Amino acid sequence: MRELRRPRRLAPGARIAVVAPSGPVPEERLAAGLDVLRGWDLDPVVAPHVLDRHGEFGYLAGTDADRAADLQHAWCDPSTDAVLCARGGYGAQRVVDLLDWEAMRAAGPKVFVGFSDITTLHEAFAVRLGLVTLHGPMAAGIDFVKNTFAQDHLRATLLAPETVRTLTSHGTPLVPGRARGVTLGGCLSLLAADLGTPHARPGARGGLLCLEDVGERTYRLDRALTQLLRAGLLDGVRGLLLGSWQDCDPYERLRPMLLDRLGGLGVPVVEEFGFGHAPGARTIPFGVTAELDADAATLTLDEPALR
Repeated sequence: MRELRRPRRLAPGARIAVVAPSGPVPEERLAAGLDVLRGWDLDPVVAPHVLDRHGEFGYLAGTDADRAADLQHAWCDPSTDAVLCARGGYGAQRVVDLLDWEAMRAAGPKVFVGFSDITTLHEAFAVRLGLVTLHGPMAAGIDFVKNTFAQDHLRATLLAPETVRTLTSHGTPLVPGRARGVTLGGCLSLLAADLGTPHARPGARGGLLCLEDVGERTYRLDRALTQLLRAGLLDGVRGLLLGSWQDCDPYERLRPMLLDRLGGLGVPVVEEFGFGHAPGARTIPFGVTAELDADAATLTLDEPALR
């Protein structure tokens, strides 16, 4: 797996476009998130349809065409330095094929941040644009608004990425060992849903795969992991980082299934690494070469996430 292009780090005054490619956005939390960004001396600009609600499907933030147009315009606007998603939910799959990827490629590299449903866009940005992206808190997310650790880690990654070359956690080795590879991943159920779609990633060979999810029963996570295994997505993977399983079954019930499905790969696996939907999530760059030490529960980047 090849390393991807790193966008430039942000500087004070950088313009951040806030978009909503997925679910409806709570207005009060968005306002609080914008205040956080201004407190970092950044200039947030809210896309026109961020606070829209789809007239028929209440789980979507506006129509597919409007959500796609917001993301397209934000990315192609030369005054925009970064694009930050407002929240996840559901809907990114409905817009990913409405985007003009040639125009977005011509716009050049920029910082892109989000997680959860935004996994679909992380994959598309990697495959279609060849860009490093950041799996991190979103503008209207509870972590972004209320959790100091999550705020500080994202802020450092954006503005001083050399200070977060080594990501430490309180995790433990599900399977011990060290491995080197290129980071990728996101929400397990979204990665499984991406299989077989146009421009889907062919596999995680040579990669350090990061997995997390929210609100899923153990058998559904088993099904998604088994689908990845049967599809060959995990063939040649170098190592795995497991994040949070917020609102899933108790971890003592989930852990044996994870070991059963992943232990046979013969690669290091670290559990409870501290990214995803749980409070205090770390920002994980996707598309960079790094070393995983499952025993020490660290991920050390060869270079800063952003240039």
